[in-house]
Amino acid sequence: MTFDVHQLDSFLLVGSVVTLAAILAARASARAGLPSLLVYLLMGVVLGEAGLGIQFEDAQMAHAIGFGALALILAEGGLTTSWSEVRPSVPLGVSLATVGVAVSVAVVAVGAHYLLGLPWELAILLGAVCSPTDAAAVFSVLRVVPLPKRLTGVLEAESGLNDAPTVVLVGVISTGAAASGGLLGVAGTIVFELSVGVVVGLVAGIAGGWVMRRAALPSSGLYPLAVLCLALVAYGAAASAHASGFAAIYVAALILGNSELPHRAATRSFAEGVAWLAQIGLFVMLGLLLSPDRLDLEIVGLALATGLILTVVARPLSVLVSSVVRPMPLRELGFISWAGLRGAVPIVLTTIPLAEGVRDADRLFAIVFVMVVVYTLLTGPTLPLAARILRVARRSEPRGLDVEAAPLERVDADLLQVSISPVSRMHGVEVGELRLPQGASVSLVVRQGEVLVPERRTVLRHGDDLVVVTPRKARLATEERLRQVSEGGRLAQWARDRRPGTENA
Repeated sequence: MTFDVHQLDSFLLVGSVVTLAAILAARASARAGLPSLLVYLLMGVVLGEAGLGIQFEDAQMAHAIGFGALALILAEGGLTTSWSEVRPSVPLGVSLATVGVAVSVAVVAVGAHYLLGLPWELAILLGAVCSPTDAAAVFSVLRVVPLPKRLTGVLEAESGLNDAPTVVLVGVISTGAAASGGLLGVAGTIVFELSVGVVVGLVAGIAGGWVMRRAALPSSGLYPLAVLCLALVAYGAAASAHASGFAAIYVAALILGNSELPHRAATRSFAEGVAWLAQIGLFVMLGLLLSPDRLDLEIVGLALATGLILTVVARPLSVLVSSVVRPMPLRELGFISWAGLRGAVPIVLTTIPLAEGVRDADRLFAIVFVMVVVYTLLTGPTLPLAARILRVARRSEPRGLDVEAAPLERVDADLLQVSISPVSRMHGVEVGELRLPQGASVSLVVRQGEVLVPERRTVLRHGDDLVVVTPRKARLATEERLRQVSEGGRLAQWARDRRPGTENA
C-alpha cells in the first residue's frame, strides 16, 4: 500500500474537518451532560461503511492505535493529577482496580454464561473487557458535578489504575495463556507485569524529573514535549520488558506532574490538548471499526442484559467489597457505583481478541459497543441527579479567585497572576493585610488598564489583577493564603497565620 502526497492532501483535509467538528461538538455534549465519546463514536459510524463509505476493518491497526491513544490519555491523567488530593483515596482506588475488577469479572462472566448462554471463553472475556472504568468518560461528566475531593479522588485513582490489570487479563485469555497456566499462572502474570510496570514508572519518573530540573532547553515549548516523551519512554521500556506499559506511564506521569519542573502549567496544558486529540482519533476510529449490519436483535439484547448485570449487580458488589480497605457511607459508595462509566477502554480491549483471531471476537466487539453507548446515555446525564439524591454533591459557589502561574527559573521563583472576581472577599483588603509567606510580595496591581505599584496601604478592589512574586518553595503556601483571604476576608485564619514564616508586608 502506497501513500503519496495527493493522499496526504486528502487526509489532512478530511482529518482537520473531522477534528474541528469533534472539538466544537465537545461543548454541545458537555452542556447536555453527556461524555463526548458518544458524539465521536457516532461520527466514526457516519464516516464508516454504512455512511460515507470509509472502509476500516484492520483489527491489528485498531489494536495498535487504541493502545497508543490510551497511553497518551493515561499520561495526561497522571500529569494533571494532584498527588496531595488523590493520595487519601489511593487505597480504595487500588482496591477497586484489583479486587473490584476481579469481583466484577467473576459476576459478569457467571451471569453471561448461565443467564445469557455464552460459552465460558466469551463470557470471561466479556466480563474482563467490561470491568474497567474510563477516565475520559467519567471526568467529562463529573466536571459539571461539584463533588468532594474524597469522591473525585477515588474515581480518578480507579480509572487511572484499572486499565493495566484488565489489559493483562484480556491478553492472557485471548492468547490462550490462561488455559495453559491456570488461575495461579494468570494471577502470577498479572502481579509480575503490574509490579515491574510500577517499578519502571517510578524509575522513569524520578530520573526524568532529575534530568528536567537540570536541563536548560533553548525554548520553553520543548519542555512539554520532553516531559511527554519521558512518560512514553516509561511505557516503551515496560512493554519491552513484557511488563505493563499502562502502569508504567501512569506512575511516571504522576511523578513528573507533581515534581517541581520548569513550565509545569504549559506542560499540563499541552498534555491535555494531546489527550483530547488522542480521544477524538480513538473514538472516531472505533466508530469506523463497527459494521452496523452486524447489529441485530440478539446483539442488542445481549448488550442490554450484560449492561444490566454490570450496573445493577457487578459494579455495586465490587464497590462494596473493595470498600473494606476504606469504609465510606453507603450513599457515597452508591454514587461511586453509579459513576463507574465505561467508555473507550472496554471497546479498545475488544480489539485484543479481534487481533488474536479469537472465535466470536467480532460478536464481542458489537455487544460491548452497544452496551457502552446505551449505558453511557443512561448513567451520564443522571449523575447530577444521583449526586443530589444521595446528598454527595457539595454546593457549587462562584470562584472568588483565579490564579495562573509562570516560572522564573534563574531565581527559583514563580510569578502568579491573581484575578479578584466580583464575589471575592479580598475586596477592601489592604496589601499589607494579606500577610503572605516570607519572601512573597505583591509587585503590581493592574486596575482598569492602569498599572499601580502597590504600597502596604493600597486597597484591593473587585476586578483587580495582581502580580505576585513568590519563592518556589513557598508557592503553595502563597496560593493557599490568597485563597483564604479571598474566602474569609482580612481576618481569615488570623490565629493560625500568626506564626513564624509570615510577615506583615
